Amino acid sequence: MITGFLHPGEMGASVAAACAGRRVWASEHRSSVTAARADAAGIDDVGDVRTLVEIADTIVSVCPPDAALAQARAVADLEFRGVYVDANATSPETARQVASMFEQAVDGGIVGPPARRAGTTRLYLSGPGAADVARRWEGSALDARVIGDRPGAASALKACYAAWTKGTSALLLAIIATARVEGVDADLIAEWGISQTDLLQRANRAAESSAPKGWRFAGEMDEIAATFREAGLPPGFHDAAAEVFRRLSVFKDVAPPSLDAVIESLVAPSDVAVEGQTTSSVITPRSA
Repeated sequence: MITGFLHPGEMGASVAAACAGRRVWASEHRSSVTAARADAAGIDDVGDVRTLVEIADTIVSVCPPDAALAQARAVADLEFRGVYVDANATSPETARQVASMFEQAVDGGIVGPPARRAGTTRLYLSGPGAADVARRWEGSALDARVIGDRPGAASALKACYAAWTKGTSALLLAIIATARVEGVDADLIAEWGISQTDLLQRANRAAESSAPKGWRFAGEMDEIAATFREAGLPPGFHDAAAEVFRRLSVFKDVAPPSLDAVIESLVAPSDVAVEGQTTSSVITPRSA
């Protein structure tokens, strides 16, 4: 049982660390940071993707959603004959496109943080062979759950889940930014203190946790918008959320920013410098 992982970011490395059997990855064209992460997770480096394809019976892809199709094509072009597990945050239609490239494919969707302790993270799996794939994580920190034999079901669940968790974070940040432009952000926050006592705390958490990942969340919102569109529902909620997260791409690879800095980035994205930002999550409202 040899499972290949493409390419172990923070989430992918934790999924690999929890997987039974031998775990392998390909370091070709990957960064030293990724190499260190893979080494810490106990994943063997086989050098290049071609070698990985030749020796792995199952390959798991955990990458930014806008790279999922290209990653799958690259593996399919190498004539991989094992089970391809696409565990990316894509629309059901994208998941079905990936599945069509392989003789054996399983759709996956991850809910929760990196799987470092039991009870925090679920890997939902669907499609023929999903139960066999799930067994690789039995008794581990990652809870692998089969939800059907139809490709796209796991991606649909993930999309609907993140439509709320990440979509509402983007909405909340955009609301405060709009209030700031109108000069009523202090008054809005005061009203929240009376009638919606958890919203400021949620906004601070959204800024701290979501802004540094906005560059990746934007593509996920695009896939969620496509999911809604494919279901015959309005996609505009998450088209807008994608734009919010794109404006936050300036915070990639920096310390978690303050809510105040995030709001300024949304209001005037080209004027915000993030160097030296504090990790404080307390907003200092502009007076009305």
